[in-house]
Amino acid sequence: MERDELAGWLRLTLTPSIGDTTARKLLAAFGLPPQVFAQSEAALQQVVSPAQAAALRLTPAALSALVDETWDWLQTVESSGATRRLLTLADPAYPASLLDMVDPPQMLYVIGAPQFDLTALDRALAIVGSRNPTPQGVLNARDFGRALGEADITVVSGLALGVDGAAHEGALDAAKGTDRFATIAVVGTGLDRVYPARHRDLAHRITAQGLIVSEFPLGTPPLNQNFPKRNRIIAGLTRGTLVVEAALRSGSLITARLAVEQGKEVFAIPGSIHSPQSRGGHSLIRQGAKLVESVQDILEELRFDGGATSAASSASGATAGGDSTDDDETEPSSGLLHDLGFDPVSLDALCARTGYSAAELQGRLLELELDGHVARLPGGLFQRIAVG
Repeated sequence: MERDELAGWLRLTLTPSIGDTTARKLLAAFGLPPQVFAQSEAALQQVVSPAQAAALRLTPAALSALVDETWDWLQTVESSGATRRLLTLADPAYPASLLDMVDPPQMLYVIGAPQFDLTALDRALAIVGSRNPTPQGVLNARDFGRALGEADITVVSGLALGVDGAAHEGALDAAKGTDRFATIAVVGTGLDRVYPARHRDLAHRITAQGLIVSEFPLGTPPLNQNFPKRNRIIAGLTRGTLVVEAALRSGSLITARLAVEQGKEVFAIPGSIHSPQSRGGHSLIRQGAKLVESVQDILEELRFDGGATSAASSASGATAGGDSTDDDETEPSSGLLHDLGFDPVSLDALCARTGYSAAELQGRLLELELDGHVARLPGGLFQRIAVG
């Protein structure tokens, strides 16, 4: 991309009141950005409002600095070997699946492994969910990410804490030592920063085995309004969206709605009826989302061919809540595991349920916690963890 071309696209994105939908109309009417800005105000008004036409005639004050910053960013070579790219709507490498949206991003900033590109995403699935999941939710996200990766399916998520991070981790685990296109993180900030900061190491690993993508200019901070907007890209890049855990009012449900609007499949893992993190998934299931107990449910529904078929047997090992039917018969504290169930429970309730004293239960729960069978939750609650 030449510097003048870059300046034209950035000017279009910076022009006030010109969103992605309007920009696409302008590009369809006049051609590339230089042709758009060469039009008279009267000609522009044939496509946009008088106020928008007037805005297009003015050069945004921030343009010059942003062109310099973006140009320098593109020229910088990562020591890890990751490449930096900028894709416009006119670029052959722009993902075709996003062009089916009514408001595709005008530009995509991409950083990652040079051998991967967004046009090779026929086999991709989004995994989204709570930033504050239960321990079981984290385990499910990681296991499904890993199993999908083993089935040669690229996992797309948002690099957020909780389910997003666990899904990326699982996909990276599956791709370790291979040349698989493991995962894509679609973020809501400029690519010159990592948010959340604690995922800096994860972000670096993603750029070695996948891509990080953003539509936002360099320097964009983590603004609340940006995250629902980026969710349409997560839905748009994939064949379907899996919701692991989500509250009723959450960004994950926005992603699911956007997936439905784009004609994509939505999947949800059920959870405890007592857990707020399960209510979003249960709501989706009531609305028609496919209930998922194993990754095989997804593979069959999306009819992934080729590698998915051969890998399905190994991938189907990932199950929501794991296969724990016989654990109670073999564990030393089998009775307590059975009495715990899979819903979060308080110590008082467990005392009443089992007849054990609080002191005796504390010891038994600590033993199970150290063995990875029980997690301690906020509010003094305990939850049984099913390990697949």
